[in-house]
Amino acid sequence: MIEEIDIRDLGVIGRATLPLGPGFTALTGETGAGKTMVVTALGLLLGARADAASVRSGSDGAVVEGRWIVPPDGPVAERVRDAGGQLDDAGNAGAELILARSVSSEGRSRATVGGRTSPVGVLAELGERLVVVHGQSDQVRLRSSTAQREALDRFGGAELAAALAAYRDAFTRWQSLRGELDVLEAERDDRAREAEELRAALEEIERVAPQRGEDDELAARAERLSNLEDLRLAAAQAHEYLSSQALDDTPDVSTLIDAARRAVDRVSAHDAQLQPLAEALAAVSFQVAEISTDLAGYLAGLDTDSGRELEIVQERRAELASLVRKYGDSLDDVIDRLDSGSGRLLELDTDEERIETLRTGVEAEHARVIELGERVSALRRDAAERLAERVTAELGALAMPDARLSVTVTDRADHGATGKDDVAILLQPHPGAEPRPLGRGASGGELSRVMLAIEVVVAADDPVPTFVFDEVDAGVGGASAIEIGRRLARLAANAQVIVVTHLAQVAAFATNHLRVVKDGDGSVTTSSVQQLTGDERAAEMARLLSGLPDSESGLAHARELLDLARSTAA
Repeated sequence: MIEEIDIRDLGVIGRATLPLGPGFTALTGETGAGKTMVVTALGLLLGARADAASVRSGSDGAVVEGRWIVPPDGPVAERVRDAGGQLDDAGNAGAELILARSVSSEGRSRATVGGRTSPVGVLAELGERLVVVHGQSDQVRLRSSTAQREALDRFGGAELAAALAAYRDAFTRWQSLRGELDVLEAERDDRAREAEELRAALEEIERVAPQRGEDDELAARAERLSNLEDLRLAAAQAHEYLSSQALDDTPDVSTLIDAARRAVDRVSAHDAQLQPLAEALAAVSFQVAEISTDLAGYLAGLDTDSGRELEIVQERRAELASLVRKYGDSLDDVIDRLDSGSGRLLELDTDEERIETLRTGVEAEHARVIELGERVSALRRDAAERLAERVTAELGALAMPDARLSVTVTDRADHGATGKDDVAILLQPHPGAEPRPLGRGASGGELSRVMLAIEVVVAADDPVPTFVFDEVDAGVGGASAIEIGRRLARLAANAQVIVVTHLAQVAAFATNHLRVVKDGDGSVTTSSVQQLTGDERAAEMARLLSGLPDSESGLAHARELLDLARSTAA
């Protein structure tokens, strides 16, 4: 139940607070005063799309805040806690939930649930459990078979809802299995071709047996073998310079260093500073000898049959390059393909087995869908009879005493996500007339009364915490309007009812009357909300009746309506 809504800078409303509470609240006001903005504000709290155009001119943004009383342990409270929000203790009344929504002049939106910033989708989820909103557009929607089926399913209660949920689960599984089967059967030839090509690719890769990093190693070997003579000549010359075995008189590096060391050694006893130099020359001599030995070993290790080895290396590199061209951008990709391709080939090779398994599953789930669909249809047919009988009784009380409503449930050729039924609500306005679908022939006033009658009947068995009606009484008046007021009051016995109306006959039955007041301030219009009682309420009722709040006849008629409503309630 909504306790209060606070609105700031939304449309023509500068600042307004709506005290709501239990029972039947009527919201009235002059045309253009901002009644629609109240419904817009509630829509924002329930996750509706934010529109920068709804922000009051000259303001940075609009803010709407709503205070609800909810069961502390119900599904709403659980969802709020899941979203990180908090509930405040409201004593015996339950728990207090604060929902808020802000919209900037640039169109940015922010939602708050229980003091915690949340996605707008959370507001929408909560809204489905908290409020049902009916506007004039819902009269048009009631003409659709979808809306009529949904109304019947709501009336069917928990048993039908459970059967429908089980059916939808089975239908989803059936569709999923059938979709996979259709894909496998349609792509059977392509998948067989893919398996053949993949098998050939894997066989080729396995035959070559590439190793990670092998291409880099082979490239280095090829480079070495291609320049073997240059390498041999350079190593031989270096070895000769360091430790020459030639018979000519050219001294090598090793000989020169030894001569230098001996010269220093002869005189190092005369100066201590020469001793480190002598030791350094001895170390250099040792290093030169080591390098000379290593060069000799390097020369001895050079392959004399380098031409054949190079040929073998180049052939291997060509094999690897061919794999890369066919199966990947790099050798690692080729090796990865070998690993992943094995699993894919196993999947493709088991297609026939999978197809047979899917066929069995599809048949089993289809049988389950048929079985559950029959159950749903039986419950709908039973609910259709009861709904038609009870709504017809309500229409009699809504100044349509000769009208009869019937609800038909017929089989479709195939099953869908909601069953195999076509649901149609037919209206027979008077005896002898042909029952016709609501989508053809029903006036706006008749649709208003049918929709209200359905809500009254459904709410009696499955109450929603709050109903909001936005001028659903359009197109009716007189005695019909009085009966609509009575039925709204009856609906308010089981749920909170908020009605935006222009009819005094409807507003008279409210237990809480709010008026949206429009004040002119130059080029800017602001609106606020007043709670009416006593003479103020009678004056507003007179204005609704005659357009003259001070008319004696209008006031007399208004008081008469209020007395009628009070006597009915009593």
